[in-house]
Amino acid sequence: MRMRKKKYLEERLAAVADYLYIINTQDRNFNTAILQKEYIDLEKWFGNNNPIYLEVGCGKGKFACEFAKQNPDINIIAVEKSSNVIVNACETAKETGLSNLKFICGSAEYIERFIKPDSIERIFLNFSCPFPKKAYASHRLTHKKFLEIYKRIMREGAEIHQKTDNMHFFEFSLEQFSSCGFALKNVSLDLHASDFEGNIMTEYESRFVALGQPIYRLEAYLKEE
Repeated sequence: MRMRKKKYLEERLAAVADYLYIINTQDRNFNTAILQKEYIDLEKWFGNNNPIYLEVGCGKGKFACEFAKQNPDINIIAVEKSSNVIVNACETAKETGLSNLKFICGSAEYIERFIKPDSIERIFLNFSCPFPKKAYASHRLTHKKFLEIYKRIMREGAEIHQKTDNMHFFEFSLEQFSSCGFALKNVSLDLHASDFEGNIMTEYESRFVALGQPIYRLEAYLKEE
């Protein structure tokens, strides 16, 4: 079901303009759309040259806001394709005064049009939609199509951290990472039963943990050639 457009959405988005970059492109084919680069000046946007992390699919921003709060010397960009959803995240960041957190509203396929190669030191994929039907596998954020995009914007030594509650999606992700030249570490089949420290809970994660569902987690990095 399509989410109903929030009341006063345009006004609310305008009020958080300092935190938000909205992707506007007429080209619906991302293969051609990304050819015309419109790189964001990230140092100017954040006002510093601190390391930059990226969360793809940030929802209402609970993880991104908490991460920014705990890590003031790291800049984080949170991406969400729904303006209806990202406006809440931007408002939370503004109310909290998080200067090291910015948002991009748009589909992940277009990221490399706006972010320069070798810019990102870590990517978070938290509870991405699993798109359970095989016909929609290419929409999964760990599909090789997306992994190749991430590889182009990742700096040397960068990592991808994924969490999900969906076992089949996790298995799919393991296969995709391996086939795209990534090595894996700190793989957990039940994160909250492990001794992992420093975990930041997302909205979905809190719900799944309350239901007693295991959380799957991994860290992926590119193998040395």
